[in-house]
Amino acid sequence: MTAVAVLVTVLLTAGAVLALVRLVRGPSVLDRIVATDVLLAIVIVALAAEAAWSRDATVLPILVVLSILGFIGSVSVARFTTRKSR
Repeated sequence: MTAVAVLVTVLLTAGAVLALVRLVRGPSVLDRIVATDVLLAIVIVALAAEAAWSRDATVLPILVVLSILGFIGSVSVARFTTRKSR
């Protein structure tokens, strides 16, 4: 089980680093926003993995709030982008 935890940590860290690179170097604002959304998804997955690992459900409300914020942010950006392109 420890090997799985280490593997998950390494993969999430690599994904977070790649998202941060895209966030810093993104050529457009939309790329940076997508990178921020990916980074938020990685944080949510990391919290969920930690909750599953420790068998502690106290972080579930935080996961729900972060998920709602991510969804609202993505929908807002999509609506703003489509209005601006018209």
